[in-house]
This record gives sequence, C-alpha cells and structure tokens, in this order.
Amino acid sequence: MYTLSDLQTGTYILWQNEPAQIIWREHTKLGRGGAILRTKIRGLVSGAIYDHTFKGSDAVEAAEVSRRRAQFLYGEGDKLNFMLQDDFDQFSLNKKIVGAPVKFLQDGMEVEVLLYGDKPINIQLPVKVELKVTYAEPAVRGNTAQGNVTKIIELEGGARINAPLFVKSGDVVRVNTQTGAYVERA
Repeated sequence: MYTLSDLQTGTYILWQNEPAQIIWREHTKLGRGGAILRTKIRGLVSGAIYDHTFKGSDAVEAAEVSRRRAQFLYGEGDKLNFMLQDDFDQFSLNKKIVGAPVKFLQDGMEVEVLLYGDKPINIQLPVKVELKVTYAEPAVRGNTAQGNVTKIIELEGGARINAPLFVKSGDVVRVNTQTGAYVERA
C-alpha cells in the first residue's frame, strides 16, 4: 500500500479496478488541517484521465506493472500491432488506449510494453525519436518582425509540431514524444 508521500509522478497504482499511472501531482499543506495531494491519474487500460484529491491518511494499492521490449509492426484501422522481442509473440492494442504518442510511431520502432500480469495494456515510446519532415513552409525573409520565430511542420506519420524557421522539407528532426515538442535537427 502506498501512502501520500509514496505517490510520485510515474507511480503505478490500482485505481477503480484497473492499473493506472499518476501523471501529475501537487502536494498542499492546509493551515490547521492535514496535507492533501491533488493528482491526475491515467488509466492504463481505458486511457481515461481522473482528477482526485487524496487526504493525509489515504492509502492506495500498488499495481504490479512490468515492462518488456517490443517492436511496432504496423497499424490497421484502430489497432496497432506489436511483437515482443524476447519470445516473438504478437499482440495488438487500441489506438485510443495508446493516446497521443501514436502519431510518433514508425514501422519497426522499438518500444516498451507495459504488462499487467501477462497481459499487454499499453506502451511507452522512447523519450526522443527522429522523424523526417514531410512538409514545411519555406521561411520568408522578415518573418521575425512579429516575434513569431517558429512555423508548423508536418512529420512522417502525420504529426504536426512547431519548429524553428530554418527547418525545411526533407530534414530529419528530433521530437520529444512526451511533450510533442521540437528538440533539434538531427
């Protein structure tokens, strides 16, 4: 069982009968009362986001979530198909459960699979991935007069992000998969 101080960002817990992960937390000490912990919890099976406030004496059950390496094979409709690296078993996950990182997936990419028991429930992408720019507006001299020194570019896989003006079509850029932000040109 986890106490209030054990609940950190990234901690896996059992929440409403499913494994979940704390994705945001804010600890507050009330004047004469006890401490409270405001959290955002993401269900790993349903993909739902829950807001919950824990009181000082609350305890939460830990979820036994393990990780294994897998390779992304292909997407088909609403399904994403993967293969485990160690025993070559194949499985599929729903795009809605994976969420926003799905736009950064590439065929053959290695990911970490989150398992609850022996059942794959979600994936985690590497923090940074390299993607090719498929479309970028050309930079025009004088664009910086308004203080806007970025432009929207389109990456392979369909993701659209903000990038500096010097990035052009055909470049390869590094993107942070957790924030969806441009990091650097590769």
